[in-house]
Amino acid sequence: MSLGLPVAATVNCADNTGAKNLYIISVKVIKGRLNRLPSTCIDDMVMATVKKGKPHLRKKVMPAVIVRQHKPWHRKDSVFMYFEGTAKFL
Repeated sequence: MSLGLPVAATVNCADNTGAKNLYIISVKVIKGRLNRLPSTCIDDMVMATVKKGKPHLRKKVMPAVIVRQHKPWHRKDSVFMYFEGTAKFL
């Protein structure tokens, strides 16, 4: 899969918790190289904070899962897939 979301990316929240924008702080399982910024793709667990949303959700670190990414990725059946936007669940 193509890693389309680096650390410090701001993405939309796709659930009904009251959060609007989320900021990626770190990636749970990093498969990378030395001195390279960790990135994520669909179905990865990240730690994020809420930048826009309800006051009781803001300024807290929460786990989130990436569910959509705008960058295309190549599947094994030779199809390139992508979504119109990037989003994740809390």
